[in-house]
Amino acid sequence: MSSASDRMVPDPLAELSLALQDELADVDRLIRSSAESELVERIGQIAEHLFAAGGKRVRPMLTLAMGRLHGCVGTSHLNLAAALEFIHTTTLLHDDVVDKSSRRRGRPTANLLWDNKSSILVGDYFFARAFQLMVTTKSIDALVILSDTSAIISEAEVLQMARMHGIDLDEATYFKIIEGKTAVLFSAAAKLGALVAGSSEKQGDAAGRFGQALGMSYQIRDDVLDYEGTGAALGKNVGDDFRDRKTTLPVVRALEHASDKERMFWRRVFEKGDQRDGDLEHALEIMHSRGILEQVQEEAVRWSTVACNELEEQPMHPIRDTLARVAEFAANRNK
Repeated sequence: MSSASDRMVPDPLAELSLALQDELADVDRLIRSSAESELVERIGQIAEHLFAAGGKRVRPMLTLAMGRLHGCVGTSHLNLAAALEFIHTTTLLHDDVVDKSSRRRGRPTANLLWDNKSSILVGDYFFARAFQLMVTTKSIDALVILSDTSAIISEAEVLQMARMHGIDLDEATYFKIIEGKTAVLFSAAAKLGALVAGSSEKQGDAAGRFGQALGMSYQIRDDVLDYEGTGAALGKNVGDDFRDRKTTLPVVRALEHASDKERMFWRRVFEKGDQRDGDLEHALEIMHSRGILEQVQEEAVRWSTVACNELEEQPMHPIRDTLARVAEFAANRNK
């Protein structure tokens, strides 16, 4: 299998960020002002900790990029981009509590620095702020998309919690989980950008499918990186999914081909939570011996290709070409 460095390509997200820098700056100011609380100091403290960590703002960029493609004017796309980032940040806060995480983007998590209750409640505050931003657009279609998206995310979170440690997780359920946890918000981001800019229904639907495929590719590549990346590049520890007993696609594929002895190993480390020194290395040996990570990487590339194909419905524009490179990059990045 080629190393992550062999597949490195220039980061088109940086190119997209540069092209959208003025609008992104407006969105960042909107996020920071909306995250403030005159009554509760801790809300501002946690917000500053989270937003100071940076992040690529992929979801807001998708909204702004699709808006640019279709000649969006006004502020609706800015408000929706900020709302999407609030929803995403809420999921991160809640995920870190559920997963008992201590590190994100190379920094301590909010639940570690403060406590679980603060993370949950501030996440709820951000979620409420997201809906306040949504209603400013006065678009029922936008509200329907984002309310449906929020329900799907919550459902997928519960499904993952119920199934994450089991070795009986099939691929169909795995894909349903990552579609709900990751891809649906990418899809909403892209579709909303086209919608508020006045795109045709056909173009809006294609934009949503582009975002969905991009999100699938992005998440599957994340699953590969957890077993082949480096901690410094990832901003988290390699093998965190293994230690957290998350049954991701590499493990699902490994189980499809497992011997009885290997199945006993996976049952011990995932279902029973009995992890010992050398278990991560043994898991990697199993995956490498069967070419599992190569197979999963091919799946990430397949979704990336689907995303690129869906862009054919969008107007010819330099931003469209950049989005195609973003889709390719999603399946080949090293962090």
